[in-house]
Order: sequence, then C-alpha cells, then structure tokens
Amino acid sequence: MSLDSMRSVDEEVSPLLASPVEDLEGENAPFRDANSIRGRASETQMGPSASWPRLTQNETRSLKTIGRNDSFKRRPVCYQAITGNSSVQSGTVQYDENTVAAINRYKYYSRLDPSRGSSLLMPDHVVPSQFFYPLPVTPTGKQSSIITIFSIWNTMMGTSLLSMPWGLGESGFGCGIGIIVVMGILTLYTSYRVMKSVGYIQTKGEILEFSDVCKKFLGKWGEYSAVFFSLAALLGAMIVYWVLMSNFLYNTVRFIFGLSHPLSNHTSAPSIDGTTLCATPYHGHISNSTTYHLSQNGLLLSTGLQSETDTFNEVWDQRKTVPFFLIILLFPLVNFKSPTFFTKFNALGTISVLYLLVFVTYKVSQWGFHLNFDPPPAMKDFLVPQFLPSFPNLTGILALAFFIHNCVLTILRNQKNPENNSRDLSIAYFCVGVTYLLVGVLFYAGFPLPKKCIADNLLDNFGHNDILAFAARIFLLFQMTTVFPLITYMIRLQFMHAVFGNIYPSLKHVIILNVVLIAMCILFAVFLPQIGTIIRFAGAFCGVSLIFALPCLIYMLKLKQDGRLTWPMIAIHSFIIFLGVANFVGQFLTLSH
Repeated sequence: MSLDSMRSVDEEVSPLLASPVEDLEGENAPFRDANSIRGRASETQMGPSASWPRLTQNETRSLKTIGRNDSFKRRPVCYQAITGNSSVQSGTVQYDENTVAAINRYKYYSRLDPSRGSSLLMPDHVVPSQFFYPLPVTPTGKQSSIITIFSIWNTMMGTSLLSMPWGLGESGFGCGIGIIVVMGILTLYTSYRVMKSVGYIQTKGEILEFSDVCKKFLGKWGEYSAVFFSLAALLGAMIVYWVLMSNFLYNTVRFIFGLSHPLSNHTSAPSIDGTTLCATPYHGHISNSTTYHLSQNGLLLSTGLQSETDTFNEVWDQRKTVPFFLIILLFPLVNFKSPTFFTKFNALGTISVLYLLVFVTYKVSQWGFHLNFDPPPAMKDFLVPQFLPSFPNLTGILALAFFIHNCVLTILRNQKNPENNSRDLSIAYFCVGVTYLLVGVLFYAGFPLPKKCIADNLLDNFGHNDILAFAARIFLLFQMTTVFPLITYMIRLQFMHAVFGNIYPSLKHVIILNVVLIAMCILFAVFLPQIGTIIRFAGAFCGVSLIFALPCLIYMLKLKQDGRLTWPMIAIHSFIIFLGVANFVGQFLTLSH
C-alpha cells in the first residue's frame, strides 16, 4: 500500500501509527497485498469465523518466521471507508456488522475532536483484527543516546561554522572564546526549557511541538509567533545557502577555467598550498588600493588590486551573473512535490564538517601559530586584540549557530531512554561548542595575515588555485544543493498549511511561492553577499523569540500556575530575555564595523 493512498481527505489513516508503512521488497513482497494477507493472518489467530481463505504454505512459513523473531510485531496500519454492504475487491471478504460499527464509531469520535494529537484514539485491542498485518520492522523505532547526540550535533552544524573565525576577529580573541562558552550555556538552558515544556500539557496519545505549548500558555499569538520566527530562521538559511552556493560555483568554475587557461592573467597554477588572501576590505595604515597575499614561499607581499575586464569576468561575475545561473540548477528541484530523494544525502553534512576540520588543521600546520598580543609599532596591523566593541557580531552568529529549538522535540521524541534526554542534550551542545572552538580558534590563531583580513567565509581567504579549498567548495556546493530543496520544502509545508490548509494546493501555488523565495535570495546574493551579516541578523532576530523569550515566558507561566514563581526566578529569566533583545539591538550598533 502506498503512502499516498493512506492520506485520504477523510483522514482514513489511523493515528495509532507514528511510523509510515514500509514498501516491502524481496522475500517479504507477499505482505504487500494487505487485503488478502491481513485476513488470512487474522483467521490463523482468530479462527475461521471471518470466512477467510486458507493461508498458503509459503505465507504460513513467513508468518512462523516472523513470529519467532521478537523484533517483528503485528501492528495496526490503516482502515478503509467501509459500509455495511462493501467488500474488499471482488470475492475477497464481506465485513461483518461489528467491524463496520467499530470503524464508524471511531470515525464519529474523530469528527468530535479533529485536532491534531486527539486523545480519542482507538485502543489497540479495539482495532478489528482484519486491519492488522505483519510488518518486519522494529517495534519501537527508537534511537540510542549516541544516535541522539549525533543527530543534534549534525543538525546544528551548518554555515555558521564558516564564519566562526571571522566572529572571533570581530569580538577579540579572549572575549570571543568567552562569548562562545556563555552563549552555548544560555542556549543549552533555553533548549532544555523547550524540551521540558511539552510535559506541562502532554497527555497520552498526543504528539506536541513547541508551537502547541506556546498556544496553550500564550494563546494564538504565541503559536503564531513560534511559527513565524521558525519560518524566519529557515528563510535566513535559504538566503545564506544561495549566497554561499553562488560563491562556491563561481570559484569552482574559476578553478576549472584556470586548468584550461594556465597562462590567463587571472589564474595561476593549482597547488595544495595556494595563495592566502586578505579577502576583506582592510582599513589599517596600508593604502586601501592594496591587499595582502601570502605566497607559497612564505613571504608577505603587498600588491595592487588587479582590474580584470576580459570576457570571462564579464560573463562569470560572482555578484552580477552567477546568482542567476543558479536558477537553472535549483529552481526545478524546489518544485518537487516530495523531497524524499534529497534526504538520502543527509550524511554529506557530517562529511563536510569533518573535511573542514581536517582542512583547517592542515592549513594551520603549514602556517604555524601567529598570535601577537604586543607587536612593535611597525607591526601594529598584526595585533591580536582581546576585546573589540563589535562583539555583538559574534553573539548574533552564535544565536543561529546554537539554534535547534524548533526541532529539538522531534529529535528527542525518538529517544530509546527518555530519562537520558537532559544528559544527551548537554553532551550534544558540548560537542557543538568544541567543534566551533576548534575551527574558530585554530584558524584565527594560525592565520598569518592581519586578523582583520579574515573573511566571513573562511574559504574566501584562499585563492582560486588552492586545490584543498577547491575540494571543499565543490563538496559543499553539492551538499548545499541537496539541502536547499529540503529547506524550501519546510517553508512551503508550514506556509501552505497555514494559509491554504493544504501543503501542496497546486503546482501554480508552489511555483509562485518559490519564485518569491528565490527572488529574495538573489537580491541578497547581488546586493548583500556577506554571509556573516546575514547570519548574525537572522540569528539575533529569531533568537529574540525562540531562544530567549518564549522558553523563559512559558517556564515562568508554568511556575506561576503551580504557585512556585519567585522573584529570583523572575529576575533570572527576565535577564535572559533582556540579553536576547540586547543581542538583536546590538546588530544595528555594529553596522559601521
């Protein structure tokens, strides 16, 4: 039975199942015929009263094999619209009046309480046996603590990792390390509050999200606020992905073009230890018309910026043309009705993070460490400050880097041992913080040029001819190409369901929405392609609500409801909310930096 056939307008899928029906293959293929095997299996266990045909020898052998395996269970799957005179395909079975009554009773109760997670669920022992059939699946579908920790780590690891060295440069070395630790602790606490919040209202049979908790305690505006800021975070991720994909596609083609035109004035021979660049506008005592480079022999050079006006650069421009070329690649993908195909590439995110760790470690091993806290006047450009007033740039980035509040419940819901949720969440946050510190501190400490030269995308500090940087760019380009349709799908899912009550009202609706979303991405890629700025504003904006305000407000309301709200608790959680607001306001105060 296909998944589409189970999702009828009349809600004829039993909410008893949280997991989808498997499409069995090979030796289990006979069990796909639900109408015959369900009944014959029922007769085997319930007797011949239902007048089912006898099981074949092969089917009996299969049932016995499944019965010997404790990991296989007979589970309720679905029911069909049944009337007293209906039958399942010609000559198969005529449902008795008791079965019809049970099904109609269930459908009636469902209409009385149609809300998601209704408590009016048909108990397992009431479901007629005809609607069971054996599935070779694990009975619980739960995951171990290791998988849970890894899932949280993998979900939080994203584009913020590329901006972590830049964030340290914006805040100062010592201050930046402290901010990463403090923001990690704060976001862990509020994520813990989100995790615990469902226990305030959860009852048997319900599957709740944080927006449901917000609706319970804060009303409709709380629910809408949670959904809106969740969508804003996804939109910010879309924009950052488009900017980065434009960057990676541009540099990848430049590298390939250099291989075919080795004598071109804008290319150089590929090398593992390619040129290290000062990729950001520098405003020290050096003239603005110059830029730092680090050649392969380790000498620092100051050379004038080249102006390239040949045909290649006119056609292939990172801001003027490449963002539009991406439409050809991505627009067909985002209009797919289902993103199932792209979920097969989720492991690429883990591989890309591991590659970046190896890449940064190798580069630092070639550079050595360059931390000069008290340089002579002639080398003042190489000063490593401990504190800078532009530190809110880092706090904004970290708000998005540690953001998992909109999906932490989904991940932890599959935990095999829920009593370990708090421990596993803490370990996952610790691993995330260590990863950010490794990449940020290593790259910042080893970067051989003035620290203000560090780009908000660390790969921009490497020339087109760097082979290792090329490998990182092309790998990340492919990984982001598979993730981008998933982000678009999540936005479409929430937006279409909220507006039209249907996640796919029509292809026309989907195309119009995708055109608007991609147009916004292109505008940023053309006019504001600074991912550090986009990430910090998106993180601070979404963090005000989902990270700082809503978890603390709901916890205080729960304490008040239980009569346990004290002034110290009010002061502590109000201060956390104040930090979230200050973080957002601070992003505007550092625009001049």
